[in-house]
Amino acid sequence: MQTIVLTAKNARTADLRIQHASNGFRTAAVLAVGLAFLFNVGKQPAWAKGGDACKASAKSASKACTAGAKSDYSLALGICANIADPAARKACQDQAKADLKDAQQTCKDQSAARQSACSRLGSATFESSINPSNFVATIDNPLMPLIPGTTFVYVDQPGTGNVSNLVTVTDNTKVILGVTCVEVHDVVFVDGVLSEDTRDWYAQDTASNVWYFGENSQELVDGLPVSLEGSWTAGVDGAQPGIIMEANPTVGDFYRQEYLLGTAEDIAEVISFSESVMVPFGSFNNCLKTEETSPLEPDALEHKFYATGVGNLLTIDEVTGEHLELVQVIAE
Repeated sequence: MQTIVLTAKNARTADLRIQHASNGFRTAAVLAVGLAFLFNVGKQPAWAKGGDACKASAKSASKACTAGAKSDYSLALGICANIADPAARKACQDQAKADLKDAQQTCKDQSAARQSACSRLGSATFESSINPSNFVATIDNPLMPLIPGTTFVYVDQPGTGNVSNLVTVTDNTKVILGVTCVEVHDVVFVDGVLSEDTRDWYAQDTASNVWYFGENSQELVDGLPVSLEGSWTAGVDGAQPGIIMEANPTVGDFYRQEYLLGTAEDIAEVISFSESVMVPFGSFNNCLKTEETSPLEPDALEHKFYATGVGNLLTIDEVTGEHLELVQVIAE
C-alpha cells in the first residue's frame, strides 16, 4: 500500500514518504465485483505477488462499472417490456441502448483516467497511516486557515451571479479514525435556491498538512435531497483520508485528496506558486495554483487559487466556465 508517513523536518513541515505494506482499500460493491472478475479460485491477486496494485484496482473498478452499465440496461429493457404500445416500446428500447453505449464509454474514460493517474501515483496500494497523536486542534495552515466562526462567501462573478457558495467553519467536530476533525458547512445556491448542502471534515497534523477525512454531501431539488453521491467517511468501507492542503506545496506535487474507489477519487497537482489574483475581496500576489481532477469525472477540470493568510480566493471550472470568486470573509 501507499502509507503516508509523517517525518517532521521542523515544527512546521513534513516529508511525505511512500512505503509498501498490505492492501487496505475496497468498497463493498467493488469488492464483490473484484471477487467475481479479478480473482481466480486458488490464485492470489496480482498485487499480492508484487504486482501493480493501483492498476489492478483500476481494472477492478472498470469491470464493476461495465457490469453496472449492463445491469442498468437489463433493468431498462424490463421497464420497456411493460409498455403496451409497440412504437413507444421500441423508442424505450432504443433509448436504453443509447444509454448503455454512453455508460460503457464513461467506463472506458474512467479507466483511462485511473491508469493515467496510476502512472504518476505509483504501483503501491494506498493507505494513510493515521496516528491521532500527530494531529492538533487548530487548522491554521496559512493557505487554508479554518478558524471556527469564519464564513467565506463566493459568487460566480463572470456569470449572471446566480450561483453563490457559502463556506462556514463551524464549532462542530467529528471524531474519525480517532482524530477530532473540524466540520465545515458548504452550501451552494442557484438563483437563491439551495442546491447543494455538504458537511466536510478536516484536521491538521503537527507538520501543518491539512487532511480531508470525509464528507456528507446532499444534492437538492425543490428543497428535497435527491442524492448523496460522493459522500464518504475515512475508515468506512475502506475509505482513506487524503491531503487537501500540503504544509509546503511544491510545483509538480501530485497527490490524492480523498480515496474511496468508485465514490471519492479527487486528485490535485500543484501548478504554480507565483500567481497574481484579483477578486472582489482584494488583489493578491504569489498565490498558489492547483489543478483538481477525478477519474470519476474524466472531463472535469478545476483550477483553484489560494493566498497566504486567507485561503481559497478563486475556483475556475474549466468546463462550465464558472468562476467562484471570494467576495467577503465574515468572522464572528
